[in-house]
Amino acid sequence: MATNENARQDLPYSLSTLSVHADDSLNRHTDVAPPIHLSTTFRYSDDPELLVPINDGEFGPLTAPVYSRLSSPTSTRIETILSSLLHGHALTYSSGLSAFHALLTFLNPKVVAIGGGYHGCHGVLDLHSKLSGCKKVDLFDDAAWDEAKLGKGDLVHVESPINPTGEAVNIVELVEKSRKRGAYVSVDATFAPPPLMEPFKLGADIIMHSGTKYLGGHSDLLCGVLVTKNTEWWEKMFVERIFLGSVMGGLEGWLAIRSLRTLELRVLRQSGNAEKLVRWIHDLVTNGEGSDAEAARKVVAEVKHASLQTDQKWVKEQLPNGFGPVFVISMKSRVLARTLPSKLRLFHHATSLGGVESLIEWRKMSDATVDDRVLRVSIGVENWEDLRDDMLYAFQQLATL
Repeated sequence: MATNENARQDLPYSLSTLSVHADDSLNRHTDVAPPIHLSTTFRYSDDPELLVPINDGEFGPLTAPVYSRLSSPTSTRIETILSSLLHGHALTYSSGLSAFHALLTFLNPKVVAIGGGYHGCHGVLDLHSKLSGCKKVDLFDDAAWDEAKLGKGDLVHVESPINPTGEAVNIVELVEKSRKRGAYVSVDATFAPPPLMEPFKLGADIIMHSGTKYLGGHSDLLCGVLVTKNTEWWEKMFVERIFLGSVMGGLEGWLAIRSLRTLELRVLRQSGNAEKLVRWIHDLVTNGEGSDAEAARKVVAEVKHASLQTDQKWVKEQLPNGFGPVFVISMKSRVLARTLPSKLRLFHHATSLGGVESLIEWRKMSDATVDDRVLRVSIGVENWEDLRDDMLYAFQQLATL
């Protein structure tokens, strides 16, 4: 099989430069912005000597596009950029959940340890378990690991920061526990995209992203990503993706390429905004003075975010460049949580996250497992003080009810 020419590790450039130039070697036209390739099928060579029939089942990563379920100019380009940014061999999928499905299909573990986190991954795992008999155990329950005999070839799936709270999980600690048992570790780093966290440095075997969120960044595409440093794994997952059929369309791939150009700019701004807002809400509720603090304390119970975990040294080491743009506000009642979004002007009340616009969601609308007082907040690139003032106005309005 061919080696992966997309995942270059030798470029001595920063993340922001690679976001713009990692795919320069693929330029074939004078367009500065890459063209959108919508074709699903591609002509073979006119030279009969170059027509090499494929062996049954031995597709392998291709250098020239044949059919878009295998590869296309667009998917090759986006995977080239992602491989450079994420420091491994990247494969894209039609959504984050299709990427997780592909991960489970490839490893075919007998036991999976998984935390609370995103309910969608639990749904996929439940379907996989129905077909395979795979056992699901709690990520933080050592006794459950022992009882299920979690061991060689099994999977420890770590989401950090966690959906919806934005709190961090100690990945290094879980990697050490997993290694002793011979289990693999996958890290869902959706809430901490580059440049916030580097899961391979923390010991991950596979990185997963719902590229729909920050890699896409504009609330207009679905995308999933798996990344591994293991070339053999990458080649096998490439072949399996052909038969899973869960590939991105040409337009979605092109939109993702556009988005990756500004990844660092967006994520640092969003994460910085979130940290400032979290600190402001936390201080207002816990030790603030005056009428603003009084209004906030009447309606807000607490705020959760990785930036509030900094008394634990590993959090800053794991997230050296920011704590992520998502956090949770727990209100003092269901009614207050349900009502707050309607009092905001600059936050869209919508599910999903990662776009340039700030979103807030009464999380019970899309996740039945969470407390009905929880609001998930995804911060955009707006001026943080404008967002703060909007939030304060909403607190003041609710305090009068």
